[in-house]
Amino acid sequence: IICQIKEKIQEQVESNIEVTIFQGLPKADKMEYIIQKSVELGVYDITPVEMKRCVVKLNDKDKVKKIERWQKISEVASKQCGRDIIPKINNVVNISKICSLIENYNILIVAYENEKENTLKSELKKLKATDLKIGIVIGPEGGFEESDIKLLKESGAKIVTLGDRILRTETVALNVLSIIMYEFEQ
Repeated sequence: IICQIKEKIQEQVESNIEVTIFQGLPKADKMEYIIQKSVELGVYDITPVEMKRCVVKLNDKDKVKKIERWQKISEVASKQCGRDIIPKINNVVNISKICSLIENYNILIVAYENEKENTLKSELKKLKATDLKIGIVIGPEGGFEESDIKLLKESGAKIVTLGDRILRTETVALNVLSIIMYEFEQ
């Protein structure tokens, strides 16, 4: 068979904003939901995080199985919505590891239910909308430990409120990701 290319069609569906979600490990199948919907909304990658108040505790064998399953979910969601990339599901980390990665981002946002003054809106207004790398840290169902918030803040993370209502862990990623894409996607 001899073929000839008649026309090249190049579609760019990826955002100019790379958003990483650092998600505190949630119970049951909530992580699968978070991955699926975040991929649809344009997340670049997702990193599961072991936190003090996580109900879920994974051993090394379970971590490998979960990451493989979650990566498949990312792949299926990516294909379904026509993404150019398959967002990577990174290995499980802890808060200290996140602190060592802060310099890789233009901003690292921590959605914290006890923050009352600094808003997501005010932090996003400080950014210029070109090729941004944004990290979002989201706590598990039990919320954050004060010591984790203190460590993140001292490392340069921006602690923000999402309003007066306390959102479920599976809602936070979708809320913040939607707002960021609305503000910066071109």
